[in-house]
Amino acid sequence: MARQKKSGGNPKDIYQERIKNEINILLRRDLADPRLSLCSVTRVELNQDYSVAKVYWDTFDSGKRGDIKEAIEGIAGKMRALLAKNLDVRHTPIITFSYDSQFEDEMKISQLLSKTQEDESDL
Repeated sequence: MARQKKSGGNPKDIYQERIKNEINILLRRDLADPRLSLCSVTRVELNQDYSVAKVYWDTFDSGKRGDIKEAIEGIAGKMRALLAKNLDVRHTPIITFSYDSQFEDEMKISQLLSKTQEDESDL
């Protein structure tokens, strides 16, 4: 008889989601930098041994992306310490931040598809 998987996803996905949610809370509640109020974590990817978490972020104001990038990279160490305290785990991963350009990429693809459809209808 085959063993059934427990519902709720695998442990890595659950831990990634916990980190994402906790960082979003910390950005709003515990960090005083006003530049970070416009920042949101979109996803977290842990490496195979959970020692490094690549945290993808986006902003609601693309004009301030440079300021936000500077602010968020400056709080990586503090963020790791706060995560260690709040997640209550033995080892907290090293945090690296990367801008998530997914939304912008989707917009570019949409525009290209629209342009292609317009060009084809002109033929």
